[in-house]
Amino acid sequence: MSNIDLMVNQLRAVAAQAAAAPTSLSDTASTHDFATMLKSAIDEVNGAQMDAKQLTRQFETGEPEVNLQDVVLSLQKASLSFQTMVQVRNKLVSAYQEVMNMQV
Repeated sequence: MSNIDLMVNQLRAVAAQAAAAPTSLSDTASTHDFATMLKSAIDEVNGAQMDAKQLTRQFETGEPEVNLQDVVLSLQKASLSFQTMVQVRNKLVSAYQEVMNMQV
């Protein structure tokens, strides 16, 4: 399973957890799990970008085991994972703003 598939599955799991009704407001275990999952997803995006950067440098230096197709594919995966992360961030910020604007 590729890193992108893994990240999409993690994001779906987070969305399913968020959709489920919380049992209590002081449930820190679920908050910790969400934070861990979010950090893991960000680390995977960073890893994809670092891998793409490394492959690009290897191709630029003329290493024979690195071909152009691998470089382009790696760059596209890194770009797609970053775009996905940005969209998730936008949704989280939007949800936070919506919660902050609620009247109590």
